[in-house]
Amino acid sequence: MASSDERVMISEQVAPGLLPKVLNSFDMVVIFVAIVLFIVQASVVQGAGGPVAFSYWILGFVFFLIPGALVTAQLGLMFPQEGSLYVWTQKALGPFWGFFAGFCAWWPGVLVMPAIGTLVVAMLLTIFPGHLAEAWQQGLVILGVIWFSAIVSMLRFRLTQNYVNFQFFFYAAAIFVMGLAGVVWLAGGHAAANSFAGGDFFKFNSGNWTFFGFVILALLGIEVPLNMGVEMVHPKAIKKYLFWGSLVVMAAYLWATFGNMAVVPQGQNNATSGIIQAVDIALGHGLANIVALIVMWFFITNMCVYNYSFARLLFVSGLERRLPHRMSHLNKQRVPDVAVIVQSVIASLLVIPTFILLKGNDAGTKVYLAFQAAVTVIWCLSMILLFLDVFLVRKWYASKFEEVRTTSVGLLNISGVVGAIASAIGAYVVFTAPFDASLFSNTDWRIWVGLLTGGSALVAVLIYAISEAANRRRPPAAVVLPDSQTMEREMGLP
Repeated sequence: MASSDERVMISEQVAPGLLPKVLNSFDMVVIFVAIVLFIVQASVVQGAGGPVAFSYWILGFVFFLIPGALVTAQLGLMFPQEGSLYVWTQKALGPFWGFFAGFCAWWPGVLVMPAIGTLVVAMLLTIFPGHLAEAWQQGLVILGVIWFSAIVSMLRFRLTQNYVNFQFFFYAAAIFVMGLAGVVWLAGGHAAANSFAGGDFFKFNSGNWTFFGFVILALLGIEVPLNMGVEMVHPKAIKKYLFWGSLVVMAAYLWATFGNMAVVPQGQNNATSGIIQAVDIALGHGLANIVALIVMWFFITNMCVYNYSFARLLFVSGLERRLPHRMSHLNKQRVPDVAVIVQSVIASLLVIPTFILLKGNDAGTKVYLAFQAAVTVIWCLSMILLFLDVFLVRKWYASKFEEVRTTSVGLLNISGVVGAIASAIGAYVVFTAPFDASLFSNTDWRIWVGLLTGGSALVAVLIYAISEAANRRRPPAAVVLPDSQTMEREMGLP
């Protein structure tokens, strides 16, 4: 069991003096929406068939999103520090588990970046069918989006966030049009493309429970805005972003799912662009292209949010001497530029073999899908740690727990239990069911995902072991917690 001294972190001592406070409540809501609201998931759940898809959404909201918001609010108000889950788990379980949780929270964010790039390509192909026919061309587009996000992420944070906020309003308008397509279609006298019969809301069966897993995946990232915990102007933004962000996410997913299901028959639905199909059929091709263009723009902007949000975890790891100290370097805009560059390089190294060297053939596709599945399992595992943290921090920090308590202890306990179970189900579903049954047998899929997940966990353990050995070799004076002025001198900041 870790001692109380081991729970003290260098980053919580010095990060508040290094990073500017620029994020207000609206900024945090926008970041939350950018991380969590991948509106293409409204097309994915179409595969569940009929209104049972709405029931899966509601189950995800009740058993994952809302409990996650309650637990995150409690942990965030107790420790509004840079690094969110990294900090909370170190407070709960000590430095090893803190770093392990931080790694499990960071790794998915980086490996999702190529997937975001593929969504940009998908929207381009929706607008300009027949173009980007070669896998290497698609790979170049993805690389361009990754490095655009890196450049934007290294600008002055207030400027970057203003750009993200500006795009948010266009994204909201596009989502409104997606649901409006369903209203217009039905108001025009057309029959709904899929049944909305009352009994169909409860047609659960073993064949479609996979879609509950997809819903959990669509809601991951609740805690990510608090990776920038010390960059908030005021801690009151925590409860506001979790409340309003959750409402926006729930309403948007239900609204877009309604539009998609009202207009597009299940057998004709495209899992990526079904929401665009709905607008095309009900409101016309021109408006559909505009919506697709805005969604593509969202994904480009979304890549920026992922890049700067997850770079903060590398920044904290650098301060904690778990990664090379250079990882905590800040540029003149006081943004962790080295962290942004490093994770952009890692994301690029995944794109090059998959889309350019393997040319998008079956081998490349299998590697890509297996990595995405492993990353999803790892992210769900990190969420299990988040839900368990709420029990353990209460034990170690009882007075602080009560001082900032956001709701009843009983409700927090229930949230911790059901959230951990829902996260485990999400991991299990992805581990057991291939994303593409034509490329993987069930056995092959589990071997691929199991090896990649286990390998990722082993990397985290090795990094921690190496950092521990290096820290032991430092003279005692070198491991004294530095103040923010010392850190600024080390980083060459003005």
